[in-house]
Amino acid sequence: MTGSGTKDDPWHLTTAPGSSAYTMYRDESADPPLLVCQVGSTRLTYLATAIDDTVAWLKAQGEWVDLGATDEQKDAPDGTLEAWARSQSNPVGGWYGQRKGYRGRFGMYLPPLLEELGLVELTHEKRGNRVRAL
Repeated sequence: MTGSGTKDDPWHLTTAPGSSAYTMYRDESADPPLLVCQVGSTRLTYLATAIDDTVAWLKAQGEWVDLGATDEQKDAPDGTLEAWARSQSNPVGGWYGQRKGYRGRFGMYLPPLLEELGLVELTHEKRGNRVRAL
């Protein structure tokens, strides 16, 4: 991974299947702080607490978890990382995604960052990728 995770020097990442490149950075000036994900011309934002919260949840699961990445308009499969990131039972009580209409795809874009930060292990198949805490 290149970049330091700032707006001027974002992290350069690739999705788990290796099919799409994107950048991400922490915006500490936002209230609350956000992770800003740029995929082509599309900008997604997630609460920055997602990093620590996701790792804690994955540790509690104690096993591999399916990513289940899907758009906001589609239901996330039960038991997946994507479903947890939308659940009323997660630490923020709902969506980590903050931009209405673009709140999904948490399971697509967060795990590669967590892997590059050395916090999780991630599979890299064409489909059906999974993640677990280290």
